[in-house]
Amino acid sequence: MNKLNKIFKEKKNRISSLFFTAGFPTLDSTIPILKTLEKNKIDFVEVGMPYSDPMADGETIQNSSKIALENGMNLDILFSQLEKAKNEVSIPMVLMGYLNQVLKYGVDKFCERCKTCGIETVILPDLPIFEYEKFYKEKFEKYGIQNVFLITPQTSEERIRKIDALSETFIYVVASASITGAKSSISEKQISYFERIQKMNLKNPTMIGFGISNKETFDVACEYANGAIIGSAFIKMISNSENYMEEFQDWNFTK
Repeated sequence: MNKLNKIFKEKKNRISSLFFTAGFPTLDSTIPILKTLEKNKIDFVEVGMPYSDPMADGETIQNSSKIALENGMNLDILFSQLEKAKNEVSIPMVLMGYLNQVLKYGVDKFCERCKTCGIETVILPDLPIFEYEKFYKEKFEKYGIQNVFLITPQTSEERIRKIDALSETFIYVVASASITGAKSSISEKQISYFERIQKMNLKNPTMIGFGISNKETFDVACEYANGAIIGSAFIKMISNSENYMEEFQDWNFTK
C-alpha cells in the first residue's frame, strides 16, 4: 500500500503536511528539514522542486525557489538527496512542481528517479486532466506513481467528480482562487466552499491548502477536510529563524 494511503486509512482527521522548497535556505537543507518534520510528527511532506516560473506560488515561495536555484539546486541533486533521505527518514514525501520541469528532465527518467527515491506521489498543478489521461496516467502507474489534482472554488461539480474518479491518494482543495501565501483567517465564503466539497462525499480524502498559516486556519480547515497543508508560513518560519530545527517544536501549530 502507498505510504500516503496508509496514513489516510489510519488517521481520518487533522492530517498535517508541510511544504518546503528543496535547496532552501541552503543546498543541503533537504535532509535536516525532513528529519525535523518527522521528529515533530508531521504526517507527510511536500518537497518543492524549485522552478524559475512558479505560476501558482506567491512571493514567499517564489523567493525561496529563486534562492534554491541560486544555491545550485536541480533535479539531479534533489533526487540524490531524496535517495539518501529514504534511508534516514520514513516520513512520506510528495514531489511538487511543474510539468515543464518533468518534460525537460524526461518523463521516463523522472519516473525512474522517483521510484528509486521511494516517491509514490506527485503534484503537478499545471498538468491538465486530459493530458494526464492521454499521455501520463499509464506511465505513472507503471512506476507506481500517483498524481494529485487540485480543485478551486471555481471547479465545477462535474470536474470534481472526474478528479475524484481519477485520484487514488487525496484531492488538494485550494482554499481560494489565488496564488499561495499565508492568510490570517478563513472567510465565510471559503467556509461555504469547504462545506460544499464536504457534502459531495468524495471517495478520496481531501487536504486544504493555500493560506493555512496559523492554528486558527489549520483548525478550521480540519473541520471540513481530512487535514491541511502549510507552505508559505513554514518558509517564512525558516527564513526568520536562526535555528529552525530547535524552534520548530514551539512553532508547530498542527499539534
